[in-house]
Amino acid sequence: MGQHYLKPLFAPKSVAVFGASDQADSVGKIVFHNMLQSGYQGVLYPINPNHAKIQGHKAYASISQIQGPVDLAIIATPPKSVPDIIEECGKHNVKAAVIITAGFSETGAAGEKLERAVLENAKRYNIRLIGPNCLGVMRPDIGLNATFNHGSANAGNLAFVSQSGALCTAILDWAKSNDVGFSSVVSMGSSIDVDFGEILDYLVSDVKTHSILLYIEGIRNARSFMSAIRAAAQFKPVILVKVGRHSVSSKAAMSHTSSLVGSDDAFDAAVRRAGVVRVQTVTQLFSVAKALSCGFHPTGNRLAIVTNGGGPGVMATDTVADLGLVMAELSEQTITQLNQALPATWSHGNPVDIIGDAQADRYRHAVKACLEDPNVDGVLTILTPQAMTKPLEAAKTVIELSNQYSKPLIACWMGGTQVEASRKLFNHARKPSFRTPEPAVEVFSFLSKYYQNQKLLMQVPGPLSHHIEPDTEGARMVIEGALQDRRKILNEMESKALLSAFHIPVAKTLVARSPNEALQIALELGFPVAMKINSPDITHKTDAGGVMLNLGNALEVRTAYHEMLETVQQNRPDARIDGISIEPMVIKPNGRELMVGVTSDPIFGPVITFGAGGTMVEVMGDRTVTLPPLNAFLVKDLIQGTHVAKMLGAFRHMPPANMDALESVLLRVSEMVCELPMLMEMDINPLIVDEHGALAADARVVVGFRTPNADRYAHMAIYPYPAHLISSWQLSDGSNIVIRPIRPEDAEIEQEFVRKLSEESRYFRFMNSIQELSQSMLVRFTQIDYSREIALIAVTETHGHKAESKEIEIGVARYATNPDGESCEFAIVIADNMHGKGLGSKLMTVLMDAARERGLKVMQGEVLGQNTHMLKLMKNLNFIIEPSKEDDSIKTVYKLL
Repeated sequence: MGQHYLKPLFAPKSVAVFGASDQADSVGKIVFHNMLQSGYQGVLYPINPNHAKIQGHKAYASISQIQGPVDLAIIATPPKSVPDIIEECGKHNVKAAVIITAGFSETGAAGEKLERAVLENAKRYNIRLIGPNCLGVMRPDIGLNATFNHGSANAGNLAFVSQSGALCTAILDWAKSNDVGFSSVVSMGSSIDVDFGEILDYLVSDVKTHSILLYIEGIRNARSFMSAIRAAAQFKPVILVKVGRHSVSSKAAMSHTSSLVGSDDAFDAAVRRAGVVRVQTVTQLFSVAKALSCGFHPTGNRLAIVTNGGGPGVMATDTVADLGLVMAELSEQTITQLNQALPATWSHGNPVDIIGDAQADRYRHAVKACLEDPNVDGVLTILTPQAMTKPLEAAKTVIELSNQYSKPLIACWMGGTQVEASRKLFNHARKPSFRTPEPAVEVFSFLSKYYQNQKLLMQVPGPLSHHIEPDTEGARMVIEGALQDRRKILNEMESKALLSAFHIPVAKTLVARSPNEALQIALELGFPVAMKINSPDITHKTDAGGVMLNLGNALEVRTAYHEMLETVQQNRPDARIDGISIEPMVIKPNGRELMVGVTSDPIFGPVITFGAGGTMVEVMGDRTVTLPPLNAFLVKDLIQGTHVAKMLGAFRHMPPANMDALESVLLRVSEMVCELPMLMEMDINPLIVDEHGALAADARVVVGFRTPNADRYAHMAIYPYPAHLISSWQLSDGSNIVIRPIRPEDAEIEQEFVRKLSEESRYFRFMNSIQELSQSMLVRFTQIDYSREIALIAVTETHGHKAESKEIEIGVARYATNPDGESCEFAIVIADNMHGKGLGSKLMTVLMDAARERGLKVMQGEVLGQNTHMLKLMKNLNFIIEPSKEDDSIKTVYKLL
């Protein structure tokens, strides 16, 4: 895909420092001094109109005096000068700038005006900006220290991106003394242009970066952030700290869900889905990064503890319980091995207390046995310096074992002077070690979360193909009708109609506007009945006296009607009342009251929540949160995160709840928020689930107008499966085929498709002699982010001996959006027996339509010069064909969409 457009920022061959100075303690002096001291490998230009030389180097009055090209501008001049400097840089073809200067939008209206001018000039010349009001940027391996930090950073493989310059300085100081090195350090500042998403895009392809650390205060573009962080987390560990976890403000919520779910809940749900580890402190940030960089492969949450002291083992066990981890149950084989290797007085269980006189050999036997136990996902080994202990020898043994096994092995060497040499040895070997058990267990818990979140990352929900199609159009008409009446809150009838359109079972409800009408409806529905006030202004009906249950005869219904109106009018005299809704009393002796909700986060869009329901929902606070779209795996994960999940199995005298029915409701709710952008909030409370099924006894829906968007899923942070791209087509020979976006479950037919290609076809597609797709390639090709790429497969069906149909892949075309956000690179391959039937042309046409729909402007690719069939197809589709500038054997093809 060519050179990344942020390369001038991260790998500049020449840098101009505006405001370079000799003035003591000035930012310009520190920045230029840092560039000199760090041994920058490119050409460096100090720019200052008032001096002929700066720190002994020739200075330039302006960038126009520089004869050669300048890749990167570092700006440390007063705010008023910055717009003109950006203009000058644009004329000199500078492509990136770091604005260290403060004093823009954070200072008020005048600063905002300056900031707009800076951004307008940068956009006009296509200059990408970091800052303003930032510490700067570092790339230690090339000597780029474009910051005003006092000191440099060691080269390493960690990339650190922070929205706080002050935190950067503290971390850089800490990292120096702890022998931590960086591939990149980026202080974002105000982020008026380049944001997290674009920086992550660069770092994921940066070979010098092995792990990515983020310090986040807020996200501006959720789709860009989610797309980039999901792409990065597929290939490199991403660990982050997010501040502002607790909101100090409150709002009058229209629904239970909005009062339960805060912005931090949405952020936490987002990063879990992204396969990212979220930690709470900077110390944890680097501890987890070190653990993941050791080559550990986390597989679960079952921890074994090997210790030479009972007390520390108990301390660690308490922390395991506090963090919701599991103490591993050692297998019989492991117990037998330990009995043979340890004194008879060992603990005979987990924690494995190997007794105070344990030396290195005893540690080797115990730790090795635990690492080899299939019931163990990780080992914490603890040493306290006792009379016969040899800490350094034991440390060497643990390091040797850590290099032999992929399971996490974490050390805790307690004490001071006697274990100091051991700590240095662990640090030198890049192995995680701690002074006390609690942070050691914490790190294992984060490794466990990383494993779980990576499984969530791999979930790419497909269409609900086995379900009945929803009446999406009917649901939209209900919402539009309310908005035309200038109502944001649907009445109960409308709310339940919306659920019914998506096949969520609801209790039949009718509205009465007089006592007699109430009686007639009750007789029609059958006693007992429930009566609820029908008002667009009353969110919590029970609090207003607007709910009466178990009304068993005509007299009770008539009396309840009068009493309810009187009570509600007293409690809420301002509320508009449109009669009273009546529904059959739901009698489910084995029913569990649950709540399913939807709210709209201002950054991440729709959020789905699940938990215990009923009138005590806010008090109980038992809920989990996730981002749509969902599939069965994600739904199960959502349910299991609550306390109420324990009540869904067989419970006392009650049979287990119908989990299929509950999961179906959650999948349908996910489908609703994907297909109904105007759905802002929703409560299904209670959702009653028993052994027979699920029933939405009550629902409340809040809607709102959204500006129409060509992207039908613009309201979502994670792009759902683009079911609208599914189409049927007929080959020239009359064969029926389906063209659809690829899904994770297509891995098998994708692999089979590649295997059956001729050697020539595989070579033309992959430009090497690949025989079949590796597991990582298979994941990459089938588990895709639909917001940045599309893969369309053409499939046909065959029927076996038992009339079972099976899909056969006969062609695939895909594009991936380039980092510029305006162009994409494509690839296409057709089964050898399908050549000459028009399939390649059809797939490319559908692919180009999909790219055009996303707003992409150019489609481009590379074709081997000897691939005459492909070049002919490109010519027929009006692609421009040119020789590659880098390789004579390759043709570059492109087309304006």
